[in-house]
Amino acid sequence: QVQLVESGGGLVQAGGSLRLSCAASGRAFSNYAVGWFRQAPGKEREFVAAISRSGGSTSYADSVKGRFSVSRDNAKNTVYLQMNVLKPEDTAVYYCAAEFRVWDWTYASPREYQYWGQGTQVTVSS
Repeated sequence: QVQLVESGGGLVQAGGSLRLSCAASGRAFSNYAVGWFRQAPGKEREFVAAISRSGGSTSYADSVKGRFSVSRDNAKNTVYLQMNVLKPEDTAVYYCAAEFRVWDWTYASPREYQYWGQGTQVTVSS
């Protein structure tokens, strides 16, 4: 089992940057694929980015491709989401999620993940 805690959210102007962190507790975090999702008020939770257990594979939603970057440091049990050139439409609560996986793949559906953090608010002002 793993517990996840997100941090790094806040208020930023359009065009600015933020780095979110997802810290995991528990053993063998390197066996877990991780995804980032976000949910804006009145909208469904949507996929943002994902990273495989080794960090060797990543995937992104089209809306953030080229602006966001996901990485992980398994020695620190932490996954990062670097967000650049932020837009007002990026405003949402951001969640990280993890799931034990045998294969070194990425997973974009929230149904693929069992463990979720509590979320961190990102607000981008215009």
